[in-house]
Amino acid sequence: MSLLIIADDLSGAADCAIGFASAGRSTVVTLAPGAATSGTAHTAQILAADTDTRRLTPQEAAQRSAEAWQALQAPGRRLYKKIDSTLRGNWAAEVAALQSLAGLAIVAPAFPATGRTLRAGRVLVHGAPLETTETWQLEGFDKPADVRAMLEAAGLRTAQIDVAAVRGAPDALHERIVALSRDGIQALIVDAETTEDLLALARVTAAATEPLFWVGSGGLARELATLHTLFEAVPGRVESAVESAGDPQQQGAILILVGSLSAVSQRQCAMLRERAGVQEMIVPPALLRAGQRDRNWAIWQARIGAQLEASADLLLRIGRDDAFDPAQGAQLSAALAALVAPHFAHVAGLIATGGETARAMLSEAGIDSLELLAEIEAGVAVARPCRSHRPAVVTKAGAFGTEHALYAAYLHLRKNAGKVIDKPADTSE
Repeated sequence: MSLLIIADDLSGAADCAIGFASAGRSTVVTLAPGAATSGTAHTAQILAADTDTRRLTPQEAAQRSAEAWQALQAPGRRLYKKIDSTLRGNWAAEVAALQSLAGLAIVAPAFPATGRTLRAGRVLVHGAPLETTETWQLEGFDKPADVRAMLEAAGLRTAQIDVAAVRGAPDALHERIVALSRDGIQALIVDAETTEDLLALARVTAAATEPLFWVGSGGLARELATLHTLFEAVPGRVESAVESAGDPQQQGAILILVGSLSAVSQRQCAMLRERAGVQEMIVPPALLRAGQRDRNWAIWQARIGAQLEASADLLLRIGRDDAFDPAQGAQLSAALAALVAPHFAHVAGLIATGGETARAMLSEAGIDSLELLAEIEAGVAVARPCRSHRPAVVTKAGAFGTEHALYAAYLHLRKNAGKVIDKPADTSE
């Protein structure tokens, strides 16, 4: 079996797929689903496609997700629709579009390792209702974080399974899933509060022969990754993501791009500055909105270039002003990448926080696919471009990770700067 993961942003695609890479599976993230039919992407056991639909209309997002599945489905390939664990984006419309093509949707967005759980169909973040969190408020949402209501608004017939049923007999859980599907249920919402809950769900649904697909965050995905019987090939031993084969003269700068404005990202940046002494530049949003029309554009580009060309590590992040609008995220990220682009050849390692930020920089650099190699902490993935060894790339969702996440990623890349990123050993036949 192989697996296609359809995600709505790049960091989400990576944090969902990294569990499979850690289990020894060949794993590729593509930024161009329509072109991912040859080369490394074609032969990968796990293919994660970033459809870049987070900021589209629900109708556009649904169409693009359906087209990705139709373009990339193959015999023996199953579907995992990656959604944000805090329910951002057009996920319900995308699930509705895929359900008509792939069968029953098993919906389990919980990611207990990062504090996200699902109880009575409502998302909790470290025990607090999602509606009360900064993440929900930054998005400007004024509706309840109710999974069932969102799916039903997208036109799906839903049912719910509570934690007690998940923790009961596997045969009973399977029988209930089959019965609900036969009754015309299209999306089955499954509560989960621990990784053991998700593992129990993964085992039952992976063994089912009925048409279904999974809908979840990186939490359910990493439990599926532990089920080696899902795959024909035996996983190989995962080597260190970095092999000592570099020339010190090839060392370059570590560039940390932060597009997220979350308090989590700000704390991570503070630790990186304090412990590593990395120089920080905060780019005014007004400059990014105006782009090259701004009279200070060339000055900022020269400042960034001077730092990177001197192989000096740089923390570059987007500031915030009174005109902040979440819908401008892609525009600001694209402008930030354009500032860096003339000097990107001097970057030996890239850490990108926020899917839009990561995608913008990689696209500007002409990188359309990544091979995932290792995980620094839950949801923080290390990769390399499929057609090159440089730069090493770390991706992380914005409001995600411990306060040490950026610092740990920086230490990983700085330790290995100038070394060749090598792929994990593959002993499959």
